[in-house]
Amino acid sequence: MSILAERGQARPAIPVPAPPRPVRVLRGRRGEVQRPPTRARVVAGRGPAGSPCAAPRRVPVRWPWLAALAVASCLVVTGLGLFGGGAAANAPVPERTATVSVGQGDTLSSLAARFAPDSDASAVVARIKDLNRLDEAILVPGLPLTVPVADAVPAP
Repeated sequence: MSILAERGQARPAIPVPAPPRPVRVLRGRRGEVQRPPTRARVVAGRGPAGSPCAAPRRVPVRWPWLAALAVASCLVVTGLGLFGGGAAANAPVPERTATVSVGQGDTLSSLAARFAPDSDASAVVARIKDLNRLDEAILVPGLPLTVPVADAVPAP
């Protein structure tokens, strides 16, 4: 080791202290208390890990809000059904009737749409079944049927 000491490559026995770092001043919001960086921050009632406050927060049950939301959505759906259903049946089933002959491929629905276009088709089909005492919806071409006729549709 004496050879290395003579050449100047040996390390000194006493360590040389490093120059001190400049202190950086952090400027936060006014009025905010500065805390040391080693202190854990307590957020939303939770303390640092391992403390008795570290338990997760319990979320309160919001059943009244859920029930109110369910009732409101049911009322909205019911209201839309009432307003939407009322638009489909514009006119009642016509009282005036006519006798028509069933053509090839005719159905009760097509007859209801042809002779009472402004009325509810299912109500007109029910009226045709009542007028002709039909139990089934099977129609034979050439069969005479009594159907409700709207005023705007000319009788055949």
